[in-house]
Amino acid sequence: MIQRPFWLQRIEQAWRDVPIVWLCGVRRSGKTTLAKSLSAPQLHYVNCDLPAVEDRVRDPELFYRNLAEPVVVFDEIHQLHDPARLLKIGADAFPNLRILATGSSTLAASKKFRDTLTGRKRVIHLTPVLWDELPLFGATLQKRLFHGGLPPALMAEQKTAAFYREWLDSFFARDIQRLFGFRDINRFNMLFEYLLRQSGGQFEVTKTATALGISRPTVESHVRALEITNAVTLVRPYHGGGQHELVKQPKIYAFDTGFVSFARGWDPLRSDDFGVLWEHFVLEQLQAHNPDYPIQYWRDKSGNEVDFVIAFGRDRVDAIECKWNPSAFDGVALERFRSIYPHGRNFLLSPSAVPAYTARVRSLEIQVCTPNELSSTSSWG
Repeated sequence: MIQRPFWLQRIEQAWRDVPIVWLCGVRRSGKTTLAKSLSAPQLHYVNCDLPAVEDRVRDPELFYRNLAEPVVVFDEIHQLHDPARLLKIGADAFPNLRILATGSSTLAASKKFRDTLTGRKRVIHLTPVLWDELPLFGATLQKRLFHGGLPPALMAEQKTAAFYREWLDSFFARDIQRLFGFRDINRFNMLFEYLLRQSGGQFEVTKTATALGISRPTVESHVRALEITNAVTLVRPYHGGGQHELVKQPKIYAFDTGFVSFARGWDPLRSDDFGVLWEHFVLEQLQAHNPDYPIQYWRDKSGNEVDFVIAFGRDRVDAIECKWNPSAFDGVALERFRSIYPHGRNFLLSPSAVPAYTARVRSLEIQVCTPNELSSTSSWG
């Protein structure tokens, strides 16, 4: 069992504030393995996929009173009839107990969670394998970009289409259909695969509906389901109300580089492919290390664009650019951005920026580094 100390620390920190941690993430991202690695001798693990579990927890107070361990894990808890009641009683009646519940989506995605446990829980989104976790999995960055960051795919010797196709079918049957009641797997997968191929670009509902021959409301409902289940991320534009900035149109990113390269038929990867996948990888790193602030992008009507922007307040807006090769960065768009928003730090993330260094590009001072140095920056966040 591979230990993932970053995520274990996140869970332990959350438990200092609240009794319930909700661990969400896409199927096969490692939620079960991570849950079982939590101080195993003092942990009571419950697989909610098993039919017998419903009877075991029918009387929550009786169930909790008979626990000998201080930590209980409810894996795939949304499979139960009334999971919110089970969690609420555990948090309120047994204050010394620590609870970890896992699922693919947010609590609010299911009608079973009418009580979203406000004030009793923290949500942790488990992303695919991160930059600083690659040594733990014995994987190179190139393999991570090609295979993706789901542990079974990353540790496989060869990339096989069967894994990705089976995952898509299972994702629909076990998550999408159960949570949202969608019936047409072919239409759903057609949209999902279209978004995988468009991943990293701007998302237009009408254009997508026209391209696929499906209705606009269907596209909107399906994309919302994909967003709730962490399969896609909508990165919305940052703006200050200026007339020359984009203010509405989001960019859409799929959850994993392996699925992006699979859907695009990138086998093997060519040199031009790495930049696109690197941008996706950086986004996952930002999501993991910076969960409390929205990640946005910036673009003006002249086409100048900054990959990612994080606003930490009115007087600090950090800009993050992604380049596989840092020498290809010209700084034109970032300089335009800074002429409007002068306060904040500039980062250029590249896998080759070891050690990190400070560069001057045009009129700007930029920290050139890897995701690891960005995440460990003392003033970050």
